[in-house]
Amino acid sequence: MDIVDSAHLLLISLFLTAIIAGFLDTLAGGGGLLTVPALVLSGVSPLLALGTNKLQGCTGTAVATYMMFKNQRVQWRLIRWQMLLAFAGAAAGSIAIQFVNTDALEVVIPIVLFGIGLYFLLGPRISNIRPYPKKMSDTKYERAIVPSIGFYDGMFGPGTGSFYALAGTALKGYELVQATATAKPLNFSTNIASLMIFVSAGNVAWKIGACMMAGQALGSWIGARTLLRIDPRWLRFFIVTMCFGMLAKYLLSISPRW
Repeated sequence: MDIVDSAHLLLISLFLTAIIAGFLDTLAGGGGLLTVPALVLSGVSPLLALGTNKLQGCTGTAVATYMMFKNQRVQWRLIRWQMLLAFAGAAAGSIAIQFVNTDALEVVIPIVLFGIGLYFLLGPRISNIRPYPKKMSDTKYERAIVPSIGFYDGMFGPGTGSFYALAGTALKGYELVQATATAKPLNFSTNIASLMIFVSAGNVAWKIGACMMAGQALGSWIGARTLLRIDPRWLRFFIVTMCFGMLAKYLLSISPRW
């Protein structure tokens, strides 16, 4: 009986974690750095945790993407090729991670999270009115940046939404809400591609994933509705807080091995 109660408690805990992750991921990205450690702590292997995270993450990004298209924050004709390139990059990354030692990510992830948080903390004031200069052509952005971030998402994933939001503001000249909205269908594409690879490799815990999918759907729905109304200054605050919070959590989680 105690074992059954513990299993139920674990599923409830993962469900609640997924709600919070879905909400934060829709607003600022990085929900995976809540769900992946939670999955690892539940006792599954690292690859199984990554695969299960893709399963539940697909639900969250699907809900957010639907909301963005429904409210015409993103146009299909402008985003479809980027989604395809993001899909291809993520598929390549997910294939690679099946054969690569993930220890190198312990060095890369903190550096990237720190860079994103620092940019939004010290970068130019965000506005929904004043446009920002474009620093990269559409062709270069679509062929280089979009699939590269997709490759990262395929290999690991947490923070992908933040990476796409950063790239949109820093390189494409998007205002922050537009960049964040555009990141949703791209992140959905990368999650679908990665999930297909992890499923084919047998690295998905379906029961746990189904429970977290429900939480992600609820959290992402709340987050998407909030994103459509939020002041960009608060969105910037969420991204900075999430990046440095994830950085601190990540460093603490790996510090015993140092």
